[in-house]
Amino acid sequence: MRKFLTSLLLAAACIPALAADAPAVVKPDGGACGLTPAPRQKDYPWMSVAGWRQFFDDDVAVADKGGVDLLFVGDSITAMWNQAVFERAFGAWRTANFGVGGDHTGNLLWRLQNGHAEKLHPKAVVLTIGVNNFGFCDATPEQVYQGVKAVVELLRKIYPDARILLNAVLPYGQYTHSPQRIKVVELNRMVAGLNDGQHVFYQDYGLFFLQPSGDIAAEVMGDFLHPTPKGYQIWADAMLPAVRKLME
Repeated sequence: MRKFLTSLLLAAACIPALAADAPAVVKPDGGACGLTPAPRQKDYPWMSVAGWRQFFDDDVAVADKGGVDLLFVGDSITAMWNQAVFERAFGAWRTANFGVGGDHTGNLLWRLQNGHAEKLHPKAVVLTIGVNNFGFCDATPEQVYQGVKAVVELLRKIYPDARILLNAVLPYGQYTHSPQRIKVVELNRMVAGLNDGQHVFYQDYGLFFLQPSGDIAAEVMGDFLHPTPKGYQIWADAMLPAVRKLME
């Protein structure tokens, strides 16, 4: 199992839309950004390029070693799994966590193409990706969808016999009518169409994180983006039945 990121670093690893005092930058091409395989190329206060490269190298070492039955792939939402919760829920299987904070779909495409991922033969892959396309790529929901679709297609090519649990992008932003929420709903409506019932199984666990009002409580997502340990327990409890089924 790869090292889990420290809580201090991860708490800061929010997408730019939630960061304060972010410097003005030229807007990227949202579509090209999410579809072009590329490594991390910019230092951030919460992770340097060298730090990103170390996470990548750690995952290459895991891939070279092999012996993974259940593979988690994604961004900081995957990387931040509370270790105790993760072990209780998924420790019965040989797992690997290939989540890296801040990654958008273009970054993940590059990691899958260059990280010896083809050496693994997982029975199931749990994928959660796309939220950072909004912040780092300034992408529209349609552009994010195209990036998620490209990742799914690559995973199907690399792991033709694996079952993919395709997670909806979790809700973020504290309030139900925030602009972020509206974009996520639109994105997930498209991503749901990638479910084929044979190799790709779409699941939306977002409602489990919401209060009756539709708002997100800080005790579940401290920054209204990354789950807290309580949030990860909620997610694990909701996800585990599907994982068990895929691992049969």
